[in-house]
Amino acid sequence: MRHRQTDSKLGRNTHQRQALFKQQAGALILNESLKTTLAKAKLLVRLMDKLITQAKKNTLASRRRLLAFLNRRQAVNKLVDDIAKRTKTKTSGFTKLIRLGVRRGDNALIARVELIDRPAPAAKPEIKKEAKK
Repeated sequence: MRHRQTDSKLGRNTHQRQALFKQQAGALILNESLKTTLAKAKLLVRLMDKLITQAKKNTLASRRRLLAFLNRRQAVNKLVDDIAKRTKTKTSGFTKLIRLGVRRGDNALIARVELIDRPAPAAKPEIKKEAKK
């Protein structure tokens, strides 16, 4: 019976699904924004809440647990040193899911997952073009 089983399998076996979310979580931590299908995005939001909560503990054991999951030292360092400190006052809701519409090729629903409280992107200096004489 399938009572109280909420996770979607996404058409993959366990190891493929786990590898997918390890990669997506690492990419989201490093880039602070990720565009993917809506089904994957919903599961990624749940996973990121758990990872950021673990990072907020900031112990050696929590760092090792995160490193065992993410397999990227750079992502773990950014998660613990930067993202966890920015979200210190929050208890949940660390990510934001924005629906973007459908993908043109296969009509799949697309969404963007972003971290809350991320710094604004640096403004690019405007280059003034000289008028032709």
